[in-house]
Amino acid sequence: MNTCPVLTSELIDVLRTSPLRQLRRLRVTENESEVVLTGQVSSYYLKQMAQETIRVAVGERTLLNRIEVFSDEAD
Repeated sequence: MNTCPVLTSELIDVLRTSPLRQLRRLRVTENESEVVLTGQVSSYYLKQMAQETIRVAVGERTLLNRIEVFSDEAD
């Protein structure tokens, strides 16, 4: 299993300063070749917003969006 060390403060700040509260709770880890987003949000829109928000700071590395979308509604 490939584990990533904890993220630098610059990348953390990108999400922590978001006006979208759910994005501020996400976790980001990184290594030399990839950045991984994890956590949960309530819509696919927020999942995409998190990805696009962090993309600027990723550089040439691969961005893996492993955010889960959950809904409080019963099917």
